Amino acid sequence: MYPDLKGKTVVITGAASGIGKACALRFGEEQANVVINYFDDKQKADANMIVSEIQEKGGKGLIFQGDITKEKDVKLLIKTAVDEFGSLDVMINNAGIENEVPSHELSLEDWNKVISTNLTGQFLGCREALDYYVDHNIQGVIINMSSVHEIIPWPHFVHYAASKGGIKLMTETLALEYAPKKIRVNSIAPGAINTPINAEKFADPEKKEGVEKLIPMGYIGEPEEIAATAAWLASSQASYVTGLTLIADGGMTLYPSFQAGKG
Repeated sequence: MYPDLKGKTVVITGAASGIGKACALRFGEEQANVVINYFDDKQKADANMIVSEIQEKGGKGLIFQGDITKEKDVKLLIKTAVDEFGSLDVMINNAGIENEVPSHELSLEDWNKVISTNLTGQFLGCREALDYYVDHNIQGVIINMSSVHEIIPWPHFVHYAASKGGIKLMTETLALEYAPKKIRVNSIAPGAINTPINAEKFADPEKKEGVEKLIPMGYIGEPEEIAATAAWLASSQASYVTGLTLIADGGMTLYPSFQAGKG
């Protein structure tokens, strides 16, 4: 636990499920003010339930429906957080999508949809948070959710891999640009995580085993393990850390085929 996070205002995009939900609950445990962004009405009940859990943990919660690819929605998201809780301290750009398509069959519509959500949406979140931090002289924190596929090529997911590679250099560039103002910008690159988007794949024992073979630690991670990483990055314990992609993948990026010493 990180006492300095108590009472801080944390905005999390795509927070109705998966890693975003785990982050929201973890910051609730830290007794922070948590703004839970969700995309559509189908997620509203889940978002409200998360708020209830946050309040039970001693934090405060607020839900906000909005499309993070739309500039006006992101601006309103930040304004809502500040109007409700008086400030913004931590921005977590978590919302992301993926779909599998052979690259020669990938439509421009599918390309644009993934890039708009995963990269442009994160840029808008970064920009609005930075604008608030600079204007109010706040040494704030930004955490972008990337993926091991900012490093590992992923056939049939070229739009996803491109978006995550973009997040890496966006994070590093913003960290360098705003370091003199003591604004920290980092990202987290999860590996295989047990989230709803992966539920169908991991429900198949053969497919699950195939993924586990790619992970030196031998198991698929849980969203709470990523949330713990986010809490550390947001805390004063990471006060000298900026421009980092913190890889949380059980060793997936360590060339597991060489684990036995062959090659």
